[in-house]
Amino acid sequence: MKKILTIVLILASLHVSAQEQNNVLKFWSTLQKHCGKAYEGVITEGATDDFKGKLLVMHIISCKQGEIKIPFHVGENRSRTWVLTKKEKNITLKHDHRHEDGSEDKVTQYGGTSTNSGSANMQIFPADEETIKTIPAAFGNVWWITVDENSFTYNLRRIGTDRLFTVKFDLTKPVDLPPSPWGWKN
Repeated sequence: MKKILTIVLILASLHVSAQEQNNVLKFWSTLQKHCGKAYEGVITEGATDDFKGKLLVMHIISCKQGEIKIPFHVGENRSRTWVLTKKEKNITLKHDHRHEDGSEDKVTQYGGTSTNSGSANMQIFPADEETIKTIPAAFGNVWWITVDENSFTYNLRRIGTDRLFTVKFDLTKPVDLPPSPWGWKN
């Protein structure tokens, strides 16, 4: 009886592990379907003067094995790229900020890694240690991305404050590809 129970527990843990990987893979696969396409977005929460009245475009520009790069253009500003890196059961989100000459901004490479497998349509990224060193006030940052067949949202909440930012992109209406992000090397 003990052997049967042990086998059942092992099989159950394998099922959970497979489900965890499945969520990550489904999320990743949905993003990859849009590689090479661009979409217009709207701020639905937390618009600041930097974003008001400007054309917002995301471009899923690169889908390499284990890495997806998504530049986010705000008007003529092409400094921002979301970089997603996939491991077995987790995804890391980093923010690559560049100057017009391609050099890194002093505030760059911040973000976090999902602490669990998330869902097929949502991944959550709490601030990591690198982020806290770079932006001490961001220790309570939590980013999350949602994606399905119709939309993509990028979200930021700073826990303990009123700070909330959401930009939503309509994935049913591709737009013309924008210029390359600053610092992009083909």
